[in-house]
Amino acid sequence: MIGDTLYVFLLLAVTVALFASDLLRLDVVAVLVVLVLMLGGILSPSEALSGFGDPLVLLLAGLFVVGEALFRTGVAFRISNWVTRAAGTSETRLLVLLMLVVAALSGFMSSTGTVAIFIPVAINLAAKAKSSPARLLLPISVASLIGGMLTLIGTPPNLVVTTELTRNNLVPFSFFSFTPIGLLILAVGIGYMVTVGRRLLPRDTGEKKEARSRLSLRDLTDAYRLNDQFHYLALGAGSSLAGKTLAQARVRTRYGVNLIGLERNGQVMPVLPQTELMPGDRIFAVGSPEQVKSFSQAEQLELLSLGERERKLVPQELGLVEVLISPRSRFIGSTLSELRFRERFGLTVLGILRLGQPIREDLINLPLAFGDSLLMGGGWRQIELLQREHGDFLVLTIPKEMGEVAPERAKAPRALAIVGGMLALMTLNLVPSVAAVLLAALAMVLSRCLTMKEAYDSINWESLVLIAGMLPMALALNKTGGVSLIVDQVAALGQLGPWVLMAGLFVITAVLSQVISNTAAAVLLAPIALGTAGILEVSPYPLLMTVAIAASTAFATPVASPVNTLVLGPGGYRFNDFLKLGLPLIVLSMLVTLAAVPVIFPF
Repeated sequence: MIGDTLYVFLLLAVTVALFASDLLRLDVVAVLVVLVLMLGGILSPSEALSGFGDPLVLLLAGLFVVGEALFRTGVAFRISNWVTRAAGTSETRLLVLLMLVVAALSGFMSSTGTVAIFIPVAINLAAKAKSSPARLLLPISVASLIGGMLTLIGTPPNLVVTTELTRNNLVPFSFFSFTPIGLLILAVGIGYMVTVGRRLLPRDTGEKKEARSRLSLRDLTDAYRLNDQFHYLALGAGSSLAGKTLAQARVRTRYGVNLIGLERNGQVMPVLPQTELMPGDRIFAVGSPEQVKSFSQAEQLELLSLGERERKLVPQELGLVEVLISPRSRFIGSTLSELRFRERFGLTVLGILRLGQPIREDLINLPLAFGDSLLMGGGWRQIELLQREHGDFLVLTIPKEMGEVAPERAKAPRALAIVGGMLALMTLNLVPSVAAVLLAALAMVLSRCLTMKEAYDSINWESLVLIAGMLPMALALNKTGGVSLIVDQVAALGQLGPWVLMAGLFVITAVLSQVISNTAAAVLLAPIALGTAGILEVSPYPLLMTVAIAASTAFATPVASPVNTLVLGPGGYRFNDFLKLGLPLIVLSMLVTLAAVPVIFPF
């Protein structure tokens, strides 16, 4: 057994070294761990592969789906808009406000659920602040873990140590017994994050570089010289267009003006050939000022100015896309009129670049040539469908604003109700957490907040493989006696006095919480703390509080907590990012605990 224990400890050391070196992907290392444990005879095949069927893996997968649904229904953007109004685009203010909100919520509901909600929020906030998501995602993960220290129900380790007291006929911790220590660590954590911690966060990731390479709507209109050609018109009851479909009105043919969208009852929608124009509609048109003036006079339309409200509202539903005519395109030599572009794709060609220069002549009757770039406008959903077209053209540029589109905004109340139900089930322990999350993910699909394909696409498989591959490591440590060996060393510290014991309990619990479940670490250390307190004839409360707080300092590895694993992929983090940021914060948390706990809970 001693040989097996050394084998597992050596494997753990090599795994951490590989994680830190970045020689291999994290998920590849995790799969290697599974193979080494299996082939070395430490675990049976079923035990080595048990992580892939672990409820935690399914819970994480479900949370990715729930987060995507919140993104697609616009809930994430509404929250991010509120945070932006409150904090602006200052990274420091964003960090402080996000950490406060996430920590407060995590004190009363699932930290994994809270982080799942705020991942798309943080990504959107980073885009608005022209920053990388990596600057915000790891701080909200840290905040959720600290938030678990605030109340009795904030995290399972708090319940574990409280149950240990009850089991031994001692007065248990109350709901807010953890709050003073949690608030102190939260204050220190926020201070650390906005000073030292932010310097340790990655300044750039692949996601940010990709975002930089994408043009904005303004960039595209600049390239095609269309900035002065967007107009806002009001359709009155006396107009001959009222009651006609766009196809019947033949606006482009008669006036050279393109109608790409309209606002009706406060809702913006694309104008398709079958769209019927109605009195009271506010129309978004594209054309030269002269063409639009002639059109509005002939059809009794009122020319309006585009206000700030409209400028924010329009990009949520209407956008642009740039395509390139391919060498073997069937469109070469044909005109837009012959191809019936709008009928086929639901989009309107607003401009053409030939040899890099915008063409000003009659576009509708211009034969297309290989290499022509076409700028098309219309609904984001039609633009999304256009990406599936192949052969006749290549989609060159989709503006970065498409990343902020919520195609299912009308279903936001459904999404909020589903998330509220999920959090209620998890917080009240009415069903297992994994069941609550899977029910929520399924409800999102059945309520059409997103499709099943979108649900599968939303899952970060690297994170799931990583956590599934590392879960058997905890099983191997238990099976070979590695965990017992560590716990025995803690008991020996009791002979050196309560302060040394507190420090030892914190260090051992925190270290174990980086590689095994923090709940498991608390379960192992709580009885040791209680028993040692009896031997030393000191109060067990400061020792058990130390175990609970230390178990929540799972900051230093991506597998230490589900919330770390959740932000790993979206943030583009490496193992060292968690290590560099987390270790100093663990030390600070320990110093706060050693200083404050004996004052609030004397020996």
